[in-house]
Amino acid sequence: MSIDHYENFPVASILLPAGLRAPVEAIYRFARSADDIADEGDATPSERLLALKAYSEQLDVIESGAMPQQPLFCELATCIRQFNIPLQPLRDLLSAFSQDVNTLRYERYHDLLDYCSRSANPVGRLMLHLYGAGNEPNIAASDAICSALQLINFWQDVAVDATKGRTYLPQEDLRRFGVDEEQIRLGICDDNWRALMQFEADRARSLMQTGSALALRLPGRVGWELRLVVQGGLRILEMLEAARFDVFLHRPVLGKLDWVRLAWRAVRMPANGLALPLAN
Repeated sequence: MSIDHYENFPVASILLPAGLRAPVEAIYRFARSADDIADEGDATPSERLLALKAYSEQLDVIESGAMPQQPLFCELATCIRQFNIPLQPLRDLLSAFSQDVNTLRYERYHDLLDYCSRSANPVGRLMLHLYGAGNEPNIAASDAICSALQLINFWQDVAVDATKGRTYLPQEDLRRFGVDEEQIRLGICDDNWRALMQFEADRARSLMQTGSALALRLPGRVGWELRLVVQGGLRILEMLEAARFDVFLHRPVLGKLDWVRLAWRAVRMPANGLALPLAN
């Protein structure tokens, strides 16, 4: 499992109920392709924003009851109508992608969480809707898990984002710990950097634990899928800590042995998301 923007969709998972594969794949293709418009290729910012606006207009077409002509949106429209999928989470995703085009820094942690509320949380809300479990307590827990996963992805990819001229580390935290962006660009992993990253990792872990009981509340395959997602995020944090936060040389990636660890922890998972570690 990759802790990446939209790689937590259980598109290919054997745990995903067969009846939900079509809508999950349709939502995934929408999110993945729109995210690529914002981040990939050599288009200008204005071209990216125009393309994302076209996505929003296609959602308007769907909302009007008409059928879009493009295959991606035609498939999405069919699933939206069949499963009564709400459009607002999809619009929220487009809002976050548009923000990505021009916003390369976040002053406060609160600002970053606001971005996560539109870039990550809609994914969980859509999945809860498809599972028929979208009540308020579940949504709150899902939001915490999704935001935590997004933050973990940011801390995992600090070096990658720096090459794009972007940092998701809050500017107020950089100042607090005496780290500047030149240090990030040069890949200097000193005590100040480690203290900053431990602070951010602890935040993400705490947020994950806030929502992790949801994985125990959801029944059957859905609950097991979410247990693995939670444990995968927590494992990435462990790997960051084991590498002493030298993300410039050691970007953590889950391997085959980690999957064994995740399965074991999923079975033993308590309400706070943590489980006893496997012996090294």
